[in-house]
Amino acid sequence: MATHKLLLLPGDGIGTEVMAQVKRVLAFLEQQGLASFAIEEDLVGGAAYDQCGLPISEEAMKRAFAADAILLGAVGGPKWANVPYEARPEAGLLRLRKDLQLFANLRPALCYPALADASSLKRELVEGLDILIVRELTGGVYFGEPKTITDLADGQKRGVDTQVYESYEIERIARVAFELARTRRNRVVSAEKHNVMKTGVLWKQVVSEVHGADYADVSLEHQLADSCAMQLVRAPKQFDVLVTDNLFGDILSDVAAMLTGSLGMLPSASLGAVEELTGKRRALYEPVHGAAPDIAGKGLANPIAMIGSLAMALRYSFGQGDVADRIEKAIAGVLAKGYRTNDIKSEGATVVGTEGMGDAVLAELAIG
Repeated sequence: MATHKLLLLPGDGIGTEVMAQVKRVLAFLEQQGLASFAIEEDLVGGAAYDQCGLPISEEAMKRAFAADAILLGAVGGPKWANVPYEARPEAGLLRLRKDLQLFANLRPALCYPALADASSLKRELVEGLDILIVRELTGGVYFGEPKTITDLADGQKRGVDTQVYESYEIERIARVAFELARTRRNRVVSAEKHNVMKTGVLWKQVVSEVHGADYADVSLEHQLADSCAMQLVRAPKQFDVLVTDNLFGDILSDVAAMLTGSLGMLPSASLGAVEELTGKRRALYEPVHGAAPDIAGKGLANPIAMIGSLAMALRYSFGQGDVADRIEKAIAGVLAKGYRTNDIKSEGATVVGTEGMGDAVLAELAIG
């Protein structure tokens, strides 16, 4: 059995708490002979800033480049609200994404049957929901230059962020979306704003060209991003794979997340290109939720998204889809038995804390 090099970056706030439950799952998989890991751990975000004045150290970056996959908890919190902009906790995560060239962010929005009533929408709209949002992660307005705030002669200020995409960036994310659609329900919706943005015009053009050349068997629909947000709330089950840029992907994936009942439920993967020599790709896996400083240290956080991120690592980085299936089955089993953390509690549920949910998932894993 191959040994997978795994770097754990718990981060800040509830990141350390949910990562503790992943460590328990990793230990279980090792004990059962289901997987083998060589694990390292380091700091990112505010925790790294407190130690070395940077949101991620050079040593941690070296470990990230050497790892087969990275698991990250969460970064940020009011403690670091006034640190220099370039040293803010989120800059550590952005550097990982940019330096490792993790251009493809996969965010599943899956509504477990037991949680259909936890959604803000009616059960019939979300029961059976299974969307995969494919977000371009290393281009667009978050990284475009110039990015400035300048003083003007009349005493006003001007803030500038630059939305930039080159055709190769759009092509490679489109290919990821089409390839994944072939493993699902074979439908892709591409979202942009070609009616007001030149990058939107280019996005639509390149996605259409890639589709026509190599993926004509996949259904493709173009939607304006604002209309897409409306459709996600009106009739979310119409979507299978949704591909979009960095900014719109950030927004639309959070909309989709709340359809499922809680941000605490959703994992994500950020993937690089497949390396020709090794066939491997750099990858970082993290829950969609943030550091949640209001509940940090209280043992209330929902660890399911973090555990689900491990399942995604097993599936996309380690080629162990069977073990990933077992973890996801265990999560569904726990929910079906009525276990809930505070963020997804309902009448008649057994409300547990972070460790209690970890206990329940491990018990379900042991059943097989």
